[in-house]
Amino acid sequence: MAEILLLHHAQGLTAGCLAFADELRAAGHVVHAPDIYDGKTFAELDDGIAYARKVGFDTMQERGRQAADGLPDELVYVGFSLGAMPAQLLAQTRPGARGAVLLHASIPLSEFGGAWPGGVALQIHTMEDDELGDVDVARELAETVDEAQVFLYPGDRHLFTDSSLPAYDEAAAAQVRRRVLAFLDGIG
Repeated sequence: MAEILLLHHAQGLTAGCLAFADELRAAGHVVHAPDIYDGKTFAELDDGIAYARKVGFDTMQERGRQAADGLPDELVYVGFSLGAMPAQLLAQTRPGARGAVLLHASIPLSEFGGAWPGGVALQIHTMEDDELGDVDVARELAETVDEAQVFLYPGDRHLFTDSSLPAYDEAAAAQVRRRVLAFLDGIG
């Protein structure tokens, strides 16, 4: 069993993010899924990004970092797109991290100090042709981080794992869930 901090994407803590958290819980994991948007959700990705921009990406990242306050050090951080920012920050900089799962995004190591901590497993999932998916960064991380796995899925949808959004791809999302659960079982 792993304890997980799951951070939502730019459209907010949607029903699809909550469903993903529930699937991890059903597999026996403890999942914390804070709402860093204070209850706001957005039907369109552009509207969610505009909100994050208005509030400030640094503020969003800080809210995600603060979500770990009071939780055990030994967490796995899971971030959907915008949530990958604080998830990766925490995995790279918070002592005790056990792993990170980055969905739909990844950030260059240099953004958070330039090094990935030894013994912290990393798994990245994105679609091959997703303009927002940071495929080049994901590949670079895979070459740099010893415990990294990168999975690329055919297509160009961004939030394809969120079952409540039009971008949802059932087959690819099912594959992501299986791989994430195997990853967590290996850590737990």
